[in-house]
Amino acid sequence: MTVVLVQGTDPSLRDREVQHVVDDLLGDVDRSFALDDHTVESRRRGGASAEGGDNDDDDGGGSGASLELPAFAAIVNALQSPPFMTECRVVVVREIGNLTGEQARWVAEWIAEPLPGVHLVLVAGGGRISTALDKACKAAADVVGPAGEETSAALAAAAKRARLRLTVDASARIVTHLGDDAGRVPELVELLRATYGTDAPLDVDAVEGYLGELGTAGRFDLTNAIDRGELGAALEVLHRMLTATSASQPKPLHPMQVMASLVFHYQRLLRLDDPRITTKEQAAQALGMKSAGGARFPLEAARRLGTDGLREAVSLLAQAELDLRGQSGLDERTAIDVLVARLAALSRRHARGTTRTRPARV
Repeated sequence: MTVVLVQGTDPSLRDREVQHVVDDLLGDVDRSFALDDHTVESRRRGGASAEGGDNDDDDGGGSGASLELPAFAAIVNALQSPPFMTECRVVVVREIGNLTGEQARWVAEWIAEPLPGVHLVLVAGGGRISTALDKACKAAADVVGPAGEETSAALAAAAKRARLRLTVDASARIVTHLGDDAGRVPELVELLRATYGTDAPLDVDAVEGYLGELGTAGRFDLTNAIDRGELGAALEVLHRMLTATSASQPKPLHPMQVMASLVFHYQRLLRLDDPRITTKEQAAQALGMKSAGGARFPLEAARRLGTDGLREAVSLLAQAELDLRGQSGLDERTAIDVLVARLAALSRRHARGTTRTRPARV
C-alpha cells in the first residue's frame, strides 16, 4: 500500500506528475478495473457548504452529513473496496483542499489503517489542506511534485525525460516565448520529440515553428523591465499580461489589475526612499521580506529613481488612474500602454543620470 501526495501550483504540471505516479503504481495492470479517479468539487460551486461544514480542523463531532455526500461517498467506497480482478487498486483524489474537516479526518484515519492492495494518490488544489490530513501525509505519504515550476526548470526536466537535446539558444527561445506558462512545456516537448525523435540536437530554427501563442508573464517581469528602463521589453510583457492565458491564469489581466500591481511596486520603492536604509538586509526588513537577496533589486531601483524620480512616478500613476477611469478619453489599453512607456522612460532617464554623476574610483 502506497500513499502519495502530489503538490504543485501549476495545474498542468501537477496533472502530468499525477499521470507519472499512476503509471508507476499500475504498471501493466488494466486501468479499467484498477483506477478510480475523483475530484473533490468546491463547496462554493457545489452548494454543499451548508451541509458539509467548513474546511477546518475542528475535532468536534459532526452530523456526518459531509461523509454521506454522493461525491465523497464514492471516494469512501473506492477506498474501502478491495481490488477486483487486479492485484491492486489506485484511488486518485484531486483538489483535496476542498475536503471538509470531517472528510479530511476520515481520509487521515484511512491512511493510518489502509486497506491492503489499495494505493491512494492525493492531489493538492482547492485551498489549504486540513491539518489532520497534512499530519497524516507527513507521517505516511511520499510527497512529490513537478521537478520545477519555473519555465526554465520545467523545460530542463521534461527535455531530459524525453531525451530531447536542445541547444542553449533553443532553450532560451522557448523560455522567452512561453514566459510564465510552464504548463505548456510538457506538450511542446512531446511535440518536438514526436517530430524530431530523440538525441538529435535542436536549434532555434527547429523549435520556432512549434512555439504557438505567446505565454503569460508575471507582474515582476513587468516591473523588472520598467526598472531597467527597457521600454520594448516592458510593453511586450504588458501585451502578454493583457492577452495571454494559461492553466494558472485562465483569464487575461484587466488594465486596472496591472495598475494595482504597479501601484504596489512603487509603494514598496517609496518605503525604501530612506537615507537610513543602506543595505539589502535593512531593505528586506523594511519590506517584510524573509530573504535579503530579493531585496537588492527594489533597493537599487529606489536608489536610481531617488526622491524626485519616485515623486514623478507617483504623479504618473495618479494621472493614469484618472485616464483609466475615462478622464482623458483614452481607452483602457492605450492608457496603460502610455503609463508603462512613461515609467520605463523615467527609469531610463534616471539610470543615465546616475551613470553621469557616479564618482570615479580611486
